[in-house]
Amino acid sequence: MFDFSRHETLSSKCYFTHSVLPNYAERDQPPTKKKPFSTFLSQPFAHTLDLILPDEIHELIQQQLDGDVGTVCYARVYMSLGEILMGDFFNEYIKKGNILMLSEGRPGVDNMFSLYEGVLKLELDRPTYERCGLVGKPIPDGGRKHAKSRYAIEYNLRLPSMLHGKRGFERLVWACKNVLNNSLAWLFHDPQAPSSESESPIAKHCPILKSIRPTITNLPNTLVPTITAISDTYNADASADLLEWLGLVSLDSPRIRAHDSIDPYLSRYQVPELGESDPVARNLVRMRWYGFIPPNFIRDVYIRARKVVGEEWFAMNVSCFHGQAYSLLNHGAKDTLSWEYN
Repeated sequence: MFDFSRHETLSSKCYFTHSVLPNYAERDQPPTKKKPFSTFLSQPFAHTLDLILPDEIHELIQQQLDGDVGTVCYARVYMSLGEILMGDFFNEYIKKGNILMLSEGRPGVDNMFSLYEGVLKLELDRPTYERCGLVGKPIPDGGRKHAKSRYAIEYNLRLPSMLHGKRGFERLVWACKNVLNNSLAWLFHDPQAPSSESESPIAKHCPILKSIRPTITNLPNTLVPTITAISDTYNADASADLLEWLGLVSLDSPRIRAHDSIDPYLSRYQVPELGESDPVARNLVRMRWYGFIPPNFIRDVYIRARKVVGEEWFAMNVSCFHGQAYSLLNHGAKDTLSWEYN
């Protein structure tokens, strides 16, 4: 009788993980396969980092992040894709260095390029892909109607075969010269930046240098769920409620205030009760970085926060450029809850 059409858009998924970590993790050689460290590396292009913590330990973490340690430096530069593969830029930044780059564009609509760990990724529409003559794979569209075909191409530029004069590399250079030759805005980060920017290969492209420090927001009298046992969060509803609460803290929502009063017709939200414990009112602090944030910086903030947290807790909300995001809740010295969704 009723024609309820099926929603054609892709449904997002959220993966919840509980990790038990050792008391100490080295910043120079941190784990790479265990969550949340693998999550940091799998979503490298972040634009917002929120660190949420009780006011009692804010000063301790602030001391850990004073000076250059808590500052992110990056650049905005206009270049064509072919200029990345030429001269000192290619040799110093890609073959020897470990830069992070992301081009302008709308995911799923425009041609986009990214560079991370020496791997160049190209996301192209079908007409551009056919003119390039490069080998790639179709991007799944989930069976959506009227969705235009798109293709993904990857090149590991650190391979010995990725040199000028080699056939595979020359095909990429040809495509950059004849098809992908538009000048684009790029976000650029070099973790091994020289002391003088005039000495770096990027200097001739006139980059716009940027540095970001955290903005601090006090969240007084905030209702905080009490976690008496980590197993109380294993239930799907409980973990979703806790994730929703973390999102409202990042938004500085008045709904999580202890003395909030609003007509239930407009909002019936209540801070979740985990187990048999009621939420308690505490003063919280939100530290926010907004810009082009590399995964190594997020990992370093996490390790430094774990070092001083003791039996307290802290949380991190990270939003990425391609619509991906993840959240972490570190409880005590060992337990970390993570939500990874896209």
